[in-house]
Amino acid sequence: MKLKVVIHQAEEGGYWAEVPSIPGCVTQGDTFDELLGNIYEAVEGCLSVDIQDIAVSEHDRVMEIAV
Repeated sequence: MKLKVVIHQAEEGGYWAEVPSIPGCVTQGDTFDELLGNIYEAVEGCLSVDIQDIAVSEHDRVMEIAV
């Protein structure tokens, strides 16, 4: 999966980034390298869903796909 990330320089120093295809997925870092690491964590956190929070009946299927 490839995602576009918009990286901004923060007014107070450092950087912040947003992932437009995932509403609310933002992160920040004091350095560019720190920001890059934080982007991966932010995307993983935004895309992870706990199946226990979703009502699944015996007629439903739960699948995991890679895109």
